[in-house]
Amino acid sequence: MTINRRSALAFLGAGLATPAFAQAPSRYAGAVAFKHGVASGDPLADRVILWTRITPAQATTGEIAYRWRITPTGKTSLFRRVKTLTGEGVTSAARDFTVKVDVGGLKPGVQYSYEFEANGVVSPSGWTRTLPVGKTADVVLAVASCSLFPNGYFHAYSAISALARVDAVIHLGDYIYEYGGPGSYGMDSKVAWQRPHEPNHEIVSLADYRTRHAQYKSDVQLQAAHARAAWIVVWDDHETANDSFATGAQNHTPIDEGPWNERKATAIKAYYEWMPIREPADGGFSINRTFHFGDLASLVMLETRLTARDRQLSYDRDLNGLDGKPDLPGFRKKLADPYRRMMGEQQEAWLASELKASVAAGRTWQVLGNEVLMARIGIPSARKEMGEASYAKALAASSDSARKRIARLGALAKMDLPYGLDMWDGYPVDRERVYAAVKAAQARAIVLAGDSHAFWVNELFDDAGARAGVEFGTTGITSPGGGDSLPTFPIGEVFAQANREVLFCDQNAKGFLLLTLTPNEAKADLMAVSNITEPIYDTRVVKTYRVTPEAGGLSAPTEV
Repeated sequence: MTINRRSALAFLGAGLATPAFAQAPSRYAGAVAFKHGVASGDPLADRVILWTRITPAQATTGEIAYRWRITPTGKTSLFRRVKTLTGEGVTSAARDFTVKVDVGGLKPGVQYSYEFEANGVVSPSGWTRTLPVGKTADVVLAVASCSLFPNGYFHAYSAISALARVDAVIHLGDYIYEYGGPGSYGMDSKVAWQRPHEPNHEIVSLADYRTRHAQYKSDVQLQAAHARAAWIVVWDDHETANDSFATGAQNHTPIDEGPWNERKATAIKAYYEWMPIREPADGGFSINRTFHFGDLASLVMLETRLTARDRQLSYDRDLNGLDGKPDLPGFRKKLADPYRRMMGEQQEAWLASELKASVAAGRTWQVLGNEVLMARIGIPSARKEMGEASYAKALAASSDSARKRIARLGALAKMDLPYGLDMWDGYPVDRERVYAAVKAAQARAIVLAGDSHAFWVNELFDDAGARAGVEFGTTGITSPGGGDSLPTFPIGEVFAQANREVLFCDQNAKGFLLLTLTPNEAKADLMAVSNITEPIYDTRVVKTYRVTPEAGGLSAPTEV
């Protein structure tokens, strides 16, 4: 399909229509606007989160009163028995004038429209769907990750909004990026001058994080995707700072930016204010939660950044010994340390319990919504996989920076080392515990992954060589992938040829994953947009893979 960016505006509507219901009393009675659209999230069978932000025209410290309304859509007798629900509340500067309502009393498997009103102004409408119960024929999920505002237009979000059907959107993190300022990540894009980050520096304070979230949600294509369906989200690292872990981050310097725990709490406060997520009762960082789609599937969302993750190993910091030479035995010992974790003990026990409960309930699929790649992915030798002639030609056509990167990868490839130490490959013992939980439950595990800015189709094996599940990795909405930095090398093909677990990899495409689940198969369509720097784009299916259920497990992915 071919879609113009302006089409998303028509989808959202003007948001300044005649009030649909009476104006509620308000402490601030001035003009307001709904500049950031509406959103819904964390759907259950009987409830859903509704979200918006009310922007006052004049600076105010007072409260703004609002009302919300949610209405079933459809014409069947079922919908005639389902009533419109309404409610009211107030928001203020204390939560950046955002609104979040956990609406209960809904019916399972029903699509609803919803809207807000404040001071005589009605928001755009949004659509959401509660989760089904009982026998469920199919579920359609869009899976997204990694949207870097300056690097390009959010066409993939627009494409999600234009889907004929999507029951929910799963976002696996890097919804925003913390970078900012001249020369920062993404500012070499040809459209970056139109889309520089706000504020124009790296974000650290609460005001900074709020401003950055507001900028992203000002994008009409993102607004359209939020209005289209309920979102189920988890953060990755850039919602706080790059390569974050429980006690710090690669992109955080305490001497200049203050204590990590303060920055982390600040970033997550803004995240909770601006995202349609059901917040934990204690207001902390544990956002592990499960969503059941009738008797068909359980979606288990995993937090693997801020609650328990140990600091990542680094080749620059951890590979060389005191003599400055690579100490492979010492590095592998660090890698295999059983006390290094992505998840805490309680989280691992919770995951095992959720998998067992889903299988015991007779659900066909157990889907893990997880931020980073789980497959074993070794660093490949481009020279070996491409052959000398093709390698030499690609190298000659490369930039100096690309040649340096290829040389570094080639040196590490000779040592048989993992590609991503920030991924599950950097925590192999913890990964094996996940596989043990899958095996104990006899779960049919489909792992979803973001973060890598590339499409992946992976077959997962445990240490004994038994299939533990399959993995579908989604590429970025706009974030640059390996193909952007190494344009003369077929880097995706090189990864697939060099690694047993990698069946397919595309390091160039931008887009999203469309996952369709039925009792008989799980089908993954890798959906790419034709560009991220022109106003008009096309959407195409790069590849389609399917997986079928088997006794106590599932099949290998096969291309359709």
